[in-house]
Amino acid sequence: MTPLPDLAAVERLQRPSDPSVLPDGRAVVYVVTTVDTEADEDVSRLWIAAPGTTARALTHGRHDGAPRVSPDGSRLAFLRPVDGVPQLHLLPLDEPGEVSVLTGLASGAGAAVWSPDGSSIAFTAPVDEVSGATEEQGATTHRPVVIDRLGYKNDGAGWTRSARAQLHVVELGTGVPADADDDAHRVAPETGRCRQLTTGYADLGPPRWHPDGDRLVACGALGEDADLKLSSAAYEVPVTTVDGPRPQEELRRLTPEDAMVVLADWHPDGSRLLTVGRADPGLGHLHVLESVGGTLASLTVGLDRNVMPGGPGYPGGLPQVSVTGDLFLCARDHGSTGLYRIPAGAPGSTGRAEPVRVPVGAPTDGHTEVSGLSLAARAPVAALVVADASSYGEIQLLDLDDGSRTTLTSHTADSMPGLAPCRPEERSFAVSDGRTVHGFLLRPDGVSGPTPLLLDVHGGPHNAWSPTPDAAHVYHQMLVAQGWSVLLLNPRASDGYGEDFFLANVGRWGTGDQADFLQPLARLVDEGVADPARLALTGYSYGGYTTCWLTGHTDLFAAAVAGGVVADTVSMLASDVGHPTIGLELGSLDYDRLWEQSPMSAVDQVRTPTLILHGAEDERCPAGQAELWFAALRARGQRPELVLYPGASHLFILNGRPSHRRDYSLRVVEWLTRHVDPRPAEKEPS
Repeated sequence: MTPLPDLAAVERLQRPSDPSVLPDGRAVVYVVTTVDTEADEDVSRLWIAAPGTTARALTHGRHDGAPRVSPDGSRLAFLRPVDGVPQLHLLPLDEPGEVSVLTGLASGAGAAVWSPDGSSIAFTAPVDEVSGATEEQGATTHRPVVIDRLGYKNDGAGWTRSARAQLHVVELGTGVPADADDDAHRVAPETGRCRQLTTGYADLGPPRWHPDGDRLVACGALGEDADLKLSSAAYEVPVTTVDGPRPQEELRRLTPEDAMVVLADWHPDGSRLLTVGRADPGLGHLHVLESVGGTLASLTVGLDRNVMPGGPGYPGGLPQVSVTGDLFLCARDHGSTGLYRIPAGAPGSTGRAEPVRVPVGAPTDGHTEVSGLSLAARAPVAALVVADASSYGEIQLLDLDDGSRTTLTSHTADSMPGLAPCRPEERSFAVSDGRTVHGFLLRPDGVSGPTPLLLDVHGGPHNAWSPTPDAAHVYHQMLVAQGWSVLLLNPRASDGYGEDFFLANVGRWGTGDQADFLQPLARLVDEGVADPARLALTGYSYGGYTTCWLTGHTDLFAAAVAGGVVADTVSMLASDVGHPTIGLELGSLDYDRLWEQSPMSAVDQVRTPTLILHGAEDERCPAGQAELWFAALRARGQRPELVLYPGASHLFILNGRPSHRRDYSLRVVEWLTRHVDPRPAEKEPS
């Protein structure tokens, strides 16, 4: 096997995600994403895999996703765009049949949540309840945007205006047949099939059905000043409505109003809620919380690891209860995300238990990444998406009784034959304040002496580097193939090392974790691994912040690439998550405290040739941050370069245009190789 020499190999990669196991555990439906280079877009289709068979494509749309199998295993609900917005579709699984359209909402629909008896599907959908503009005023998109609270924009979606996610339900039985390969699926379903259940000014999260099938639970941040707090709660929503949608203020709250509940589901016996969140809103680990009578008790307090429900850029999967009553969840430890179990009945009267780890992942080195979880309703089986050091992710079935695993797919080997990513070396470094910084070193095969080395800083700041490869950072593999080493460190604030480590950089951005980068680099120089004259720096999001910060506080690096940057912490209040997150992370909203932790405070000291890469429609780290850093450097006589990607959000390096993702990696490699001499400096004669 040879390392990846360029981007063409990864653009052939088949990337599995979002598994949905059939109730009897005999097969898994999941999403496979590939790149259509000519159309410059990702293509996602639904596949099905089962033991003893070859995985195959189940649908042939261009953007199919969010597969959800019905409780009896006979039907599949999924999302497919209609006129540019996602709508729910239905496909028979037990016998050949046509695709039917279930929804025809103007702003589209969210992922399906099946009722226990399979007769209905609940989902969220955006609803703009403010009357639209008159003809004289022009189209809705040109109306002035009136803002009176925070949360008025979302990265990837832009201005939310007055649209809010509301709960809906659709009864099944009269969908409109549609051929997946023609325009018939664009016919709207019969009117009256879909009912809106809630109305109000706040977004409600994905619903879950009570086992009785008569009500839902959904989470949201309701209240007059909810935009100023991290508080959120779970609310009960009756499915039967008489006079139309129920106002959100009339919903029954099921959890304390001063907690932070981001996801909720009923226990299969219907007696209590299982939620993901915190009993005290603020920074720190997420827990699985049990709610009985409105009181929250953590089931994972003894784990001292962050519960990982999964999301864009983050591995994991939603906590779920198995057919045997055990609770399964995902958590990250030292960069590897694994599956954990709390046995049925273990919490007892205290509501606390020490989770038992299920043995998943590579049997030799344990380097794994679980990025999808689905438990069978009638069998002790779990479906997972698992990556290891040589795989970008495969579908596995896990026997929950004996821990045995069956890998159902070979997407990495099938789509990239003869190629394999470079395997990382696990490293730990002691730093001067007594902490240990853990990470991974990618090193060219057969090289013993010092090489040029790239330090790449992850985002978050509470994310973490994994020992498994990912398609968003192909430049790692490209540089290793050219003789570079790449260092991936998980400094303080990284997830997977305990809550004390998770919170160790609060109010100390830049100053707190600077040694976590510079001292390991010095160690590698002393070991003869890295050439001190050929060190480079990059990072994205918080890593972009760190790139700006470090280049203002050291001349150690010969070149730097700052992606998705934070240049000025003061103006980060304008981010879509600016408040209260920035105040909590930086310890205060006091201007002096914010400025002390701002890269702009030391921009006069930057001498490192810097390339800045940023999405032009980024709302998480607004594009003005990149423009500010570029302008400040250029005004001081530096020669920076700024690249803005039109239409790209903060997450474009994960799910943006393939041409943008390709360009990003190529520019990183080109900038570093242009400014860092590929040859070691000649030693002066003694």
